[in-house]
Amino acid sequence: MTSAERTDAAVETLLKQQGLFLACYRFVTGLLFACHGAATLFNVLGGPAGPAPAFMQWPGWWAAVIELVAGALVVLGVATRAAAVLCSGTMAYAYFVVHQPQALFPIENGGEKAALFCWAFLLIAVLGPGRWALSARPASERALAHEEA
Repeated sequence: MTSAERTDAAVETLLKQQGLFLACYRFVTGLLFACHGAATLFNVLGGPAGPAPAFMQWPGWWAAVIELVAGALVVLGVATRAAAVLCSGTMAYAYFVVHQPQALFPIENGGEKAALFCWAFLLIAVLGPGRWALSARPASERALAHEEA
């Protein structure tokens, strides 16, 4: 087998597993985001990066709630596109309001995580949840689960 044939076979294998890779990407991104929200709200997992926001304080408390709830929805693959757009917008707001006024580039202003999460969730919103999401279960399985409940 030539080098080109091995490369083609490897690419074909990866393409066959594209749904699984998308699911892993969605799961990890959503989980990290939800953990960040939980850390901020409940002082767990190492606690918030700064002082914990007061209940209903704008924007910190609301951002943490969005991180926790929308991140969990992305993990599960439920209302994924809407949740991912909300997560992306939250991180765009965080970047441009909190980080960007300090310096132009993310490496200078500490906004790398906000920028990466913003673009990661935008990609999830565009690609959708994939077939490994709860919302992607076949209608017959959903109907059966509903009848059993």
